[in-house]
Amino acid sequence: MDLALLRTFVTVHRAGSFTRAAALLGLSQPAVTSQIRTLERQLGRPLFLRQARGVTPTTIGDELAHKAAPHLDALVEIAETGLDDESSLRTLHLAGPPEFTAERALPALTELTGDDGQGFALRTSFGNAEETLEGLAAGHHDLAICTARPRGALLTAAPLCDEEHVLVAAPRWAERIGSGTLRLKGAHALEEIPVVEVHESLPFVSRYWASVYDSRPAAPGTVIVPDLRAVLACAAAGAGLAVLPRYLCAAALERGDVVALHDPPVPPLRTYFLVVRTGTLAMPHVARAHEWLLQAASDWA
Repeated sequence: MDLALLRTFVTVHRAGSFTRAAALLGLSQPAVTSQIRTLERQLGRPLFLRQARGVTPTTIGDELAHKAAPHLDALVEIAETGLDDESSLRTLHLAGPPEFTAERALPALTELTGDDGQGFALRTSFGNAEETLEGLAAGHHDLAICTARPRGALLTAAPLCDEEHVLVAAPRWAERIGSGTLRLKGAHALEEIPVVEVHESLPFVSRYWASVYDSRPAAPGTVIVPDLRAVLACAAAGAGLAVLPRYLCAAALERGDVVALHDPPVPPLRTYFLVVRTGTLAMPHVARAHEWLLQAASDWA
């Protein structure tokens, strides 16, 4: 059986689409369709059911993928290991949210960019979860960090770490309201404080209010800036309250630049996932970065 046909088949099986598989393989869609039909003729069985949106594997298709994929991934690992030598660095393409990637992932990964023969060059892209996963699926990135667990067989996700969210504001806002009022009135005591957020929809504040107060925030956004580091700076300057990841505002809390307005028994959490295209962990530089980040995350709690 032609290994090229099997490679195309496994890519289609993981991608769930001839179009997406063609982009990943660098082939035209008709070429992918032709290869799958050739393989189906050789086996005498249909491997996929064509649908309006993509394809669904038949039982035979699932069985073949289960048997063939590990061996194809092993061949990729052999080929990639053979390509790795001290004369050239592989390039790792990483994507993720700007703040977390800058503050957490990049400082960890830069330790692997040396010239020890196992290092790699690093290229980074920033984006939201949807953009990041789309870029990963299309083959633009090797490794992605996002807050959404992907569906389907094309992408494989591993939990990376949990992020605690903290409600903060400049000290003058806490003094103006008073700790007693905050304890008695809860969310109602916060209605007079302006809101600093990353988007008009108030994603962080709304999630916090729903989790802690079982309600929606009453105040609209006063300052909207699409970077949590800028949100922190504005909150510290007195622009209003903000909900921020603890890792990002811990130093500002310690210095007293901002204070926590509430300390719920169960703080809201958000999970980050480390995502790759299924099978690409056979590539040594991707596998090394993946393992390194998972190890580093154990110290981020």
